[in-house]
Amino acid sequence: MLSNSFKWKHFAGEIILLNVRWYLKYALSYKNLEEIMTERGIKVDHTTIMRWVHQYSPEIEKKIRRQLRPTNNSWRVDETYIKVKGKWKYLYRAVDSDGDTIDFMLSAKRNRKAAKRFLKKALDLNHNQMPRVITVDKNPAYPIAINELKNEKNLSENVEIRQVKYLNNIIEQDHRSIKRIIAPMLGFQDFCSASKILKGIEAMNIVKKGQIKNFNYSALEEAKCINQLFGLVP
Repeated sequence: MLSNSFKWKHFAGEIILLNVRWYLKYALSYKNLEEIMTERGIKVDHTTIMRWVHQYSPEIEKKIRRQLRPTNNSWRVDETYIKVKGKWKYLYRAVDSDGDTIDFMLSAKRNRKAAKRFLKKALDLNHNQMPRVITVDKNPAYPIAINELKNEKNLSENVEIRQVKYLNNIIEQDHRSIKRIIAPMLGFQDFCSASKILKGIEAMNIVKKGQIKNFNYSALEEAKCINQLFGLVP
């Protein structure tokens, strides 16, 4: 049965998802996409594409979450800066030792409460297992947050905390791949839209890493996979 996700839309679901996917995986602006669509004989305003991105980015992320294969039990946790309305906010991220995405969270603050909220969120996801070790940088908030989660029985007492900067090179590289997509956006205008778009960017990065079950990544297979998640005929 076809999805109702595109009911009442003036464009086919495939066209909508094409624009959303390209915005989330390539360093393109809404104006760039408007011009690309015009060359293909499709007249769509860049503000319409923006609305599609805001609406469907969280949906893509939600649907992908249900299809993920398990990550391993060696976590790398870090945060990077994201500009929202001219002010720096914090994108918390975690990957495993293979570079697979564990979870992410945009936060207005960079402190113990934010670190703890992020780690608890990651632990609650079905595709993640209890970590054996959590590698963090020298941010003093992490050991405090981890110990609190241990005391609350959310984390095993045996989980090791490592504060070794070079071991987090794998997540630093992953940050850069996200920043490359964000660069043409010149900062987000509000926290809500930033959160929605980042969900989509992270989701497409997860797809590219091949984290979806029974899916071998290629550009053509990616389009087919996303369309199928939305109930569209490939």
